[in-house]
Amino acid sequence: MPAAANRRAVAAILLVPLIATLALWAFAWPASRIAPRDLPVGVAGAAPAAEQMEKRFEQRPGAFEIHRYDDADAARTAIEDRVVYGAVVITGQGPQLLTASAAGPVVAQLLTEAVGSAAPPGTEVPVTDVVAAPKSDPRGSALGASILPLAIAGVAAGAVVTLLGLRGVRGIVALVGGAALVGIATVAVTDSWLGVLTGDWWTEAGAVGLTVLAIGAPVAGLAALIGTPGIGVAALLMVLLGNSFSGVTSAPELLPERVGILGQWLPPGAGGTLLRSVAFFDGNAWAAPTTVLAAWALFGLVAVLAGGRGSGRTESAARSTAGEREAALAG
Repeated sequence: MPAAANRRAVAAILLVPLIATLALWAFAWPASRIAPRDLPVGVAGAAPAAEQMEKRFEQRPGAFEIHRYDDADAARTAIEDRVVYGAVVITGQGPQLLTASAAGPVVAQLLTEAVGSAAPPGTEVPVTDVVAAPKSDPRGSALGASILPLAIAGVAAGAVVTLLGLRGVRGIVALVGGAALVGIATVAVTDSWLGVLTGDWWTEAGAVGLTVLAIGAPVAGLAALIGTPGIGVAALLMVLLGNSFSGVTSAPELLPERVGILGQWLPPGAGGTLLRSVAFFDGNAWAAPTTVLAAWALFGLVAVLAGGRGSGRTESAARSTAGEREAALAG
């Protein structure tokens, strides 16, 4: 017995620094590699001036994905539809920059610096913020800080459902109901009180609720399929990787390429993108993140339902075996 206890102590000593190192890598490495990677930007105006601006962007290979537009109105529409993060409009008076700080203040600042450095010496480039971040959160700090609490809430919901032994329909009702209440409470704070979200109230609540469900359901689902260790596996995936790779504090296109893509396939990243769309862009570009969230939620709920049926069959078999033993003893 003492030997087994010693082995557990050694395992705990080694596990803690391993988790700490993994967490440091997951959070610090992407943050230290922030740079544009195929960042969608627009160039509008007549040739050859527009072509010259496009060539200036192309001087940084792989940094920008250029979209050409005929005029400023078309570029503005593309920004509002979340096709591009910003656009340079070439006019008779020189270049003008259209940005959207609501899509990411870090990206707006990056574009301002990039276009300013590409302009002729002594030229001041006018900047128009087409979709501005709310005055109560001009740097997007509150939105960026909201994803980790939502991830923790989702993991907590899945863990509670598991530890309370809720399976099948009861587990599904608990997960859906809890996620809906988290959505309502979160938007009551961020929209009604703090004013850092400015979209349709109930749509925002739905986006938050779906995000929490897409995190909590897989936690409970994995636990139903493989046991309690499933909580830890899902928690590491959702909180450690999902939150740090979400790109919500900057933009997915500013993270190392595979990290940015992976982050959008995990619920925290998809949830952050969806919440930004419904809060500031009238729901434009909602389809992709909603599909990701729905897929994760469906997987988790089906796993919870399947785990409940398996548990029910096990309990029934155990009762049947106990009944047969009692009958044999009585005979």
